[in-house]
Parts: sequence; structure tokens; C-alpha cells
Amino acid sequence: MAAGTTVDHLTETYRAHYRSLLGLAALLLDDTASCEDVVQEAFIRVHSARKRVRDPQKTLAYLRQTVVNLSRSALRRRILGLKLLSKPMPDMASAEEGAYDLLERDALIKAMKGLQRRQREVLVLRYFSDMTEAQVAETLGISLGSVKAYGSRGIAALRVVMEASA
Repeated sequence: MAAGTTVDHLTETYRAHYRSLLGLAALLLDDTASCEDVVQEAFIRVHSARKRVRDPQKTLAYLRQTVVNLSRSALRRRILGLKLLSKPMPDMASAEEGAYDLLERDALIKAMKGLQRRQREVLVLRYFSDMTEAQVAETLGISLGSVKAYGSRGIAALRVVMEASA
């Protein structure tokens, strides 16, 4: 077989890291079905291109990058769909029920949406996916210094917005 990741190595990577990749997708997307689809598609794509993954030790990094890219694509499609459809009214029993929770959640979501895309990605990978800065840099294909800068600026921006809404 030509140089590259073997099917056996990819199978072992699947067994060992499927749940962590699913968790990564879950932090970037918001529904389980989309997360599972993204992770499965990532494995399919890496399997198809496994001969190009010359160093088997980088298989997980390729998978992470593919999950991030596919999540971005899913979000772009979702945003386009939301622009085309009108929003339905929330299905709530009363105006008081859950109002405070909605306000807090809306403030955080709005603050996260207000961040630059890279800042949001760095914060999600670094703090919610519990990756090291080096792993985040490798996953996103940016330098370690960029990861630190995006993370620092993202946290500062979140702090300002959240304190102002409190």
C-alpha cells in the first residue's frame, strides 16, 4: 500500500476519538443529528483521502480540521435557511415562564455571535473542547501566537458585552 494512513489506523482513531470529535462538533453546532452527520462525514472524507495523510500521527489533526470546516459549512447553510424562512413565535406557556433564563442565554448567544469568527472558534476549541493552544493552532491551521491573540481578544470582548448587559 502507498504511504499514508491505513484503514486499520483510521478505524482505531475512530474508536478512540469519535466521542471527542462529536463533542467538538457539538460546541460548534447546536443539534445532535448535525453533529453526528458532521463527524461521520469527516471520517468518510479522511478515509477517502487517507493516502494524502502521510504521517499517521496527524490523522486526528486532519479529522479535527475537517470537523471544524464541515461545521462552518453547516452553519453557513443554516444561516442561509434562516434568512429565507420567517421565525415562528416561541412556544411558551406564559410570558413569565423562563423569561430570566432566556434573557441570560440570549445575552451570551448575542455576545458570542458578536465575536469574530476566529475568536469564537478559538474560545470554543480552547475552553469547551479543552484543547491546548498548540492543538487549537494545529486544528485551525494558524500560529500559536494567533491562537493566543484571538483568545485574549475574544475573552475581553465577551467580558465587556456581558458586563454591560448585567
